[in-house]
Amino acid sequence: MMGEQENSHLPEPGLLAAWLAARSIARGLPLPVPDHGGWRVETGLPGEIRRYVFSGPVAAISALAASIHRPHILIKMCGTGEQLLRLLPPRWQLLPGGFFMTHEGSLPAPSLPAGYRLVVATSQAITTARILTGDGSVAASGHAVEHAGAFVFDRIVTEAAHRRRGLGRALIAALAARQRSGSARRVRVATEDGLKLYASLGWHTRSPYSTAAII
Repeated sequence: MMGEQENSHLPEPGLLAAWLAARSIARGLPLPVPDHGGWRVETGLPGEIRRYVFSGPVAAISALAASIHRPHILIKMCGTGEQLLRLLPPRWQLLPGGFFMTHEGSLPAPSLPAGYRLVVATSQAITTARILTGDGSVAASGHAVEHAGAFVFDRIVTEAAHRRRGLGRALIAALAARQRSGSARRVRVATEDGLKLYASLGWHTRSPYSTAAII
């Protein structure tokens, strides 16, 4: 049985649902539908048929996992990898996870080093920011969607040759400037590599975000 203390800091289900829906919009995927006490997204991608996402460890994850026997179906959960593994049959394995993060307050205005320019555009609810070099190649890019009371940042990427120049900070600031509602909560899932950047910008880790699949 999961202890109350282990689950006391997990994000509320409504916030996770808003993030997942906004993420699906940002990536052109079907909206999530309720399933087994969590949500299901039919991703239909190479290496990933669908994903199930849960706001914390619930017994229904065990029943779901027991019914799945093929690879390329992911179970994702707010909580530690150890918590997720306790609910899964032995054929399931952990994949690299992330961190469910939120941000409150202001973000600095976008600032770029010499030789770069910023392009931001919004189309069909998706805001895309790109940082270009002098020859027009993409040095960094990111996306954001505001949906159901959440402002969600997605796929914030800086190309390897342009890292450690503040481009990630500039992208986040430029996207945040397009937020319409002051009450919308800023949300993203960060990788281990991005965790330090977001923490330095005032983001708070709400929970580990763990992933498992049949390999």
